[in-house]
Amino acid sequence: MSMVDDGTERGNEAVDEPGWEVDPDDESGAAVVAAVGRQIKMWREAAGLRVGELGSMLGYGEDLIYKVEGGSRIPRPEFMDAVDVAVGAGGKLAAMKPDIAEVRYPKKIRELAKLEAQAVELLAYGNSTVHGLLQTAEYARALFTMRQPAYPQDEIERGVAARMARQSIFERSPAPTLGFVLEEVVLRRPLGGKMVLRRQLEHLLLIGEARNVTVQVMPTDREEHAGISGQIQVLKFKNGTVVGRSEGAFGGRPVWDPKQTRIIELRTGMIRAQALTPGESTAFIEQVLGET
Repeated sequence: MSMVDDGTERGNEAVDEPGWEVDPDDESGAAVVAAVGRQIKMWREAAGLRVGELGSMLGYGEDLIYKVEGGSRIPRPEFMDAVDVAVGAGGKLAAMKPDIAEVRYPKKIRELAKLEAQAVELLAYGNSTVHGLLQTAEYARALFTMRQPAYPQDEIERGVAARMARQSIFERSPAPTLGFVLEEVVLRRPLGGKMVLRRQLEHLLLIGEARNVTVQVMPTDREEHAGISGQIQVLKFKNGTVVGRSEGAFGGRPVWDPKQTRIIELRTGMIRAQALTPGESTAFIEQVLGET
């Protein structure tokens, strides 16, 4: 439990990137991509087109068409639309977009998103960056861009898209209860530049207006801090079960055992009590925004 439209115009970069590489450790996802690739190949051959001819029609290289058909590349939605028209599939290939929409994201992100989608309550504390569910796309992109070793641009956009997709949790009905505690330094560190930070702070204030969302700030001057060991996240479900993860407990792995999750819940409760109240936090974020 950790863990778009990329704006790329058709051109040399697009020719090189019709989709994402398949995660070799994601067996179920790879099976879906392989099945889609076989369907594309079948329709291409039925249309009497060679691989090179289809690539020319779509604006992609021959080698990359082979990769898509062979199941080693995850095709983008626009690719599926274009190939559907090119081979005369009558919408049958385009209809497979939902099948690949989920597997375009890394497996660990999909698993986390499924848990978040089922949770009735989510509590999270972070000490280095804004929590992923609260990030703007440009803030997330800045984080992925500064990772070392450097990510390829394709992987950066894939990561941003996955992070933004998780934020559908804010649109759920009935709405889950969401509580976040952020360190003061996170609100002041201009990752990606001051304008990126300003828009991120504005986004936090907007999200914090929702009745089901609580955003709190942990001031740097606190002499007592229950979250000193690192990030924490707790997810609670309708059936009463709880899953928690704390960097400072149980090897940092997700735990379901009630005795273990109770310890993480107690730590989370102490962090929330030590942080500024939601009202104080809103005023604090507004202050930081004014200073940025």
